[in-house]
Amino acid sequence: AVVSTQSTGDFQRNGQTVYQSASFLGYIGLLTAVRKGDFALTVNERFNKQGGFIGIWEWIMGDREGKWMGFLVRDIMEESADYADAKQTLMTHKLLAPAYYILSGNSSGEGVIITRSLTETLDVQELNITGGRWFLLQTNYDPWVSPPFFDDRRTPGNICVNQWGQDNVGYKSLFNVLSTQPNLNKLTVYTSLLTVREGVTSWVQLCKTPCTPW
Repeated sequence: AVVSTQSTGDFQRNGQTVYQSASFLGYIGLLTAVRKGDFALTVNERFNKQGGFIGIWEWIMGDREGKWMGFLVRDIMEESADYADAKQTLMTHKLLAPAYYILSGNSSGEGVIITRSLTETLDVQELNITGGRWFLLQTNYDPWVSPPFFDDRRTPGNICVNQWGQDNVGYKSLFNVLSTQPNLNKLTVYTSLLTVREGVTSWVQLCKTPCTPW
């Protein structure tokens, strides 16, 4: 089963940890990772008719300009100088599939959701503490459109985080939000919490019946 392959690992160079990730055994890319002191990054799938099949077909036909999203995250963890450099790479590099990139840094206000097509950045949402945007939430739907009624995790997620309030949000409260239906559903394999200071912590999840399918 997929659950039994979930792993959290340290990637080291010369005996020193460079970054940590939550992933699956056998997968050589990265979808969720932290480079302590610098930035944390995760990827959400983006459903779009101009989807990954186009990018993969172009890659098969010899166009190797686009990056596999998991390999791009790995390259950023290894090569990007800082948060700003990682953000710029995520916004500009050609991809093989559309995606949402969620990036956070080590300074106040460093947090962004980047909505990507294969070739361009379609939307950028950034933290704005003084303007009242003290958190960002992303599921698998474009921020500028309403999620479908059968998979609206955005609305309850926003309600829950706002109820906790900025002064009370932490590991426990965020884990509770992510472990409550509909954010927890039958497609949930694991939940990861990431901080630039402490790294990544993951829990295998199981949504017991009755549970929403997605």
